[in-house]
Amino acid sequence: MAASPRRDRALHAAPDAPPGLDTPLQYLKGVGPQRARHLARLGLETVGDALLYLPSRHEDRSQLTPLGRVTVGQTLTCTGTIAGISPPPRGRSRAPLYVTLRDASGFVNAVWWGQAYLERVFTRGQRLIVHGVVKQGRRSPIELHVADHEIVEDGENETLHTGRLVPVYPLTQGLPQRPLRALMKRLVDGCAAAAPEPLPETIRVRHGLPPIGRALAQGHFPESEAVLATARRRLVFDDLFLLELGLAIRRQRDGRLPGLAMHPPGALPRRLLRSLPYRLTRAQERVWGEIRIDMAQPHPMNRLLQGDVGSGKTVVAGLAMLTAIEAGFQAALMAPTEILAEQHWLTVSSLLAPLGIRVTLLTNATRGKARRALLAALAEGETCCLIGTHALVQEGVIFKRLGLAVVDEQHRFGVVQRATLRRKGESPDVLVMTATPIPRTLALTVYGDLDVSVLDEMPPGRQRVLTAIRDEKERPGVYAFLRQEMQARRQIYVVYPLVEESEATDVRAATEMAARLQREIFPDFRVGLLHGRMSAAEKDRVMAEFRAGAIQLLVSTTVIEVGIDVPNATMMVVEHAERFGLSQLHQLRGRVGRGPWKSYCALMTQGASDDARRRLDAMVATNDGFRIAEADLELRGPGDFFGTRQSGLPEFRVADLLRDAAMLEEARTEAFALVAADPNLLRPEHRALRADLLARWRGKLDLASVG
Repeated sequence: MAASPRRDRALHAAPDAPPGLDTPLQYLKGVGPQRARHLARLGLETVGDALLYLPSRHEDRSQLTPLGRVTVGQTLTCTGTIAGISPPPRGRSRAPLYVTLRDASGFVNAVWWGQAYLERVFTRGQRLIVHGVVKQGRRSPIELHVADHEIVEDGENETLHTGRLVPVYPLTQGLPQRPLRALMKRLVDGCAAAAPEPLPETIRVRHGLPPIGRALAQGHFPESEAVLATARRRLVFDDLFLLELGLAIRRQRDGRLPGLAMHPPGALPRRLLRSLPYRLTRAQERVWGEIRIDMAQPHPMNRLLQGDVGSGKTVVAGLAMLTAIEAGFQAALMAPTEILAEQHWLTVSSLLAPLGIRVTLLTNATRGKARRALLAALAEGETCCLIGTHALVQEGVIFKRLGLAVVDEQHRFGVVQRATLRRKGESPDVLVMTATPIPRTLALTVYGDLDVSVLDEMPPGRQRVLTAIRDEKERPGVYAFLRQEMQARRQIYVVYPLVEESEATDVRAATEMAARLQREIFPDFRVGLLHGRMSAAEKDRVMAEFRAGAIQLLVSTTVIEVGIDVPNATMMVVEHAERFGLSQLHQLRGRVGRGPWKSYCALMTQGASDDARRRLDAMVATNDGFRIAEADLELRGPGDFFGTRQSGLPEFRVADLLRDAAMLEEARTEAFALVAADPNLLRPEHRALRADLLARWRGKLDLASVG
């Protein structure tokens, strides 16, 4: 088998020359194929990968405690001379090894578990530095249970595993901490200084950042806490800068694409506004103005429309769709679920049908002759307004002249599907909508290539939903209140959590609850059931009956989380509320309070943890979706905020969006300014930066303009 070029370089390099950053780790002395496989499981294949594999934390083992002052319960580092060795009984290799250490202040028995081989390594008179926990002993009142140690040779000052700020790395099975730390020390000492500097000197100096080689070395093996903080700041900046650089290039590239420049007279939007039984809020008027200006430009619109539950996003989207239609183009709206797509179809149809515009629905339930007819009409341009699920981006769905693509609840899709819908036309305008308020720090990352509009005002008359936490002993009172609401001809939701790993179990729980509520609790009212395993026809029938008031209480899984609009529903009961995230709870609560009646939300819990209780308390405290989103980000962290579906962005190596929000703004400003000056990073001084950018975004968003 032919050797790879990287292997050739590694094998033929000068004996004393440090390995290059692209040298495979398996060819380094002391690594070998087996350890290389363990390293690969951590994503470490080359020297460069390893240098950027920063410790998860550092333990301060620099302060040495005299042996005579150790007390039970301490985690500490100390040093002493071996005064005695007591090996485990022969044949019991997992039994403890006892070593007596002595210094000027006294002595202590140090204990190593399952490391009998150290008897052959240690000798009397050797000096050790040990780190561990002090516990009550078996052989003596106090014992030091050793987690790490180091033998100090005569005249040796530098230590690796103790006596310093010691790096602790994330591990994998078969790869212990000590050999990984030793490998990292060799690589840092031999290779960090040779790392190419990607950051332009002017930016580095302006922000007081150390060179990359020093930052890498001190990020692994720092001289002090202060030096570690400085190194970390540099590496965080690189993380954020490379992210924002990619987003800046994408936005700059999209801005250069020829657009459709839709600026019709505006007769259709004006007719819609006149037909509404209410006036737009000031926020709606502001956002509609921003979208109208975007659509008139000769380059594609890329805009995110954020708005809390009930803030009126659909009307604004309808105005944009009418603008595209009046300009002679087609408009499409893609929603993440069939129920939400159907709800949009009903809502948009009610807005546009009086203007003589037919709105068409396409989901996976659209089949056979009806589907063929729909696709033919779409391809011929006879269908000017299409609403559907991800079925819109499937092969065979062809638009004659797509002018506007609206994507609702974008975080349920991912950037790939958004891009696929866009490719259904020739640089159509894109409007991304979400009812999940996004904290600014996340908006600058996940949607950093979009302009952002915010509907921060609720329509007049929108009800504040009164929210309370209730446990099992309070259930009879909750049921009595439900009966009271239904007797007043109001309607109720009861929602069960749906966790993918146990979907069948959760559906069964909802089904059993619906049967019990109908049979035992509310036999004089009609109870319905809705869940994701029902056919589209069944779901349509149940929702139609609920909207019509034929069903008074609807038991459902989270398929009703977004998009359901039944103004007569005044009560939301969330079962096992401790299992939901804050944003999801807020979405569920948003299904009520849509009519003129006072509305309520009961969060039913069964032994909530401290974290869950904090989430539920935040729900009780406010109805403001943006405050809830900030609380959700703080409680769950940015990695979980969108779940696993939001893909397409590079992962951070060091940065944390909560902790490093201020630096994100700095990095974004620098990145967008740099791209404005050198759009494709072609200047010689940006060569290393360009290479880093392409490596970090590899396989993510399309950055062909710099590839």
